[in-house]
Amino acid sequence: MLDWRALPQAPASLQLTLLLGFLIALVALGIDSTVPALPAVAAALGSEPGAAQFTLTGLFAGVACGQLAWGPLSDRYGRKPALYGGLALMALASFASALAADTATLAWLRFAQGFGLSCGPVIGRSIVRDLYGHEQAASLLSRMMIVFGVVPILAPLAGSALLDAAGWQAVFWLHAAIALALMAASARVLAESAPRRRAIESPLAMALGYAGLLGQRAFLAPFLVMLGVQLGIIAFVTNSAVTLIRGFGLSPYQYSFVFALVMLGQIGGAFAGSRLVTRHGVRAMLRLGAAFAACAGIAVAALAWIDLRHWAAVAVPMCGYLFAASLVIPNATAAALQPFPERAGSASSLMGALAFGIGALLGAVLGWSFDGSARPMASAAALGGAAAWLAIGLLPPQAAPAHGPR
Repeated sequence: MLDWRALPQAPASLQLTLLLGFLIALVALGIDSTVPALPAVAAALGSEPGAAQFTLTGLFAGVACGQLAWGPLSDRYGRKPALYGGLALMALASFASALAADTATLAWLRFAQGFGLSCGPVIGRSIVRDLYGHEQAASLLSRMMIVFGVVPILAPLAGSALLDAAGWQAVFWLHAAIALALMAASARVLAESAPRRRAIESPLAMALGYAGLLGQRAFLAPFLVMLGVQLGIIAFVTNSAVTLIRGFGLSPYQYSFVFALVMLGQIGGAFAGSRLVTRHGVRAMLRLGAAFAACAGIAVAALAWIDLRHWAAVAVPMCGYLFAASLVIPNATAAALQPFPERAGSASSLMGALAFGIGALLGAVLGWSFDGSARPMASAAALGGAAAWLAIGLLPPQAAPAHGPR
């Protein structure tokens, strides 16, 4: 077993932080950069506007399935080979997506693309766990979240610019180019970090392993805290466009700036969390972030239920919500992965797959329940924040060491 006392204590380099930050942001890139192109895709491929939404459904399904695969594969074959395989699949599927002749084919190709790009967050989180322990891991994850927060701001703008300049296919050319660039950067920056290679497991053994993780309080409690705040984020990402454009009358251009304002909360929270966690510890950050998320979620729900139809009634409390989420997610991830160094990849896979699977269901429910107001979306944020706060009580009573890797 890996001797954690031998782990490096120096902070991660800027190159490593940027690379891992871009890897965990691949799913956001795949979603946010293509949303502006959906109407053009429907028009070009001769389908109804709603049919193009199924291409996003394909992506979500691919991400959920892929997250279950890449963790065990990276535990068995190493982080770098698994990462190369996922990025290669992303590049190939992206090239093929640009050549798709109908939306059904594009939806299947986006499933493959989602399966490939899901390697980024799974393996990125696993590498952090390989190299650092507890507060150091949480601090690095927070700095990675700063990079992650920039992608949802720039991706829709880049997608819109490419759509205007070269058509919807150019968005997928961009995805392929990014995948190839990340492969080159990984070869240069990353060293193999997996503790040791493990024998590949049968599907039944993998399922039993996942069930075993869910039965561990040390994994389940911080995961539930993280899942609560993620539900509020997913509610905003999947439902804010239709709420603010169709419900509140904003133009797509105005909406892009409101979305960017909310994402600034995520960047600010990640920056603050990276500074505070080494002084106050993971558990204190989880408590603070969950309490703040609950308050922000209740605020946005209250404004929605009094039917205050102004963009600021959504953007300001959701900015606070994402600030809180950036305090929770890196620390919950570090806490959930810390006790399982030999199964870090599998644990990371399970976290991502469950969050995306439940998030996909939530997005469908919110789409079905949309009534022209912000109430469904805001209610989901309030429930998610409250659930995160309640899940704090499930954390194991033992206090973790305040400093240094374990």
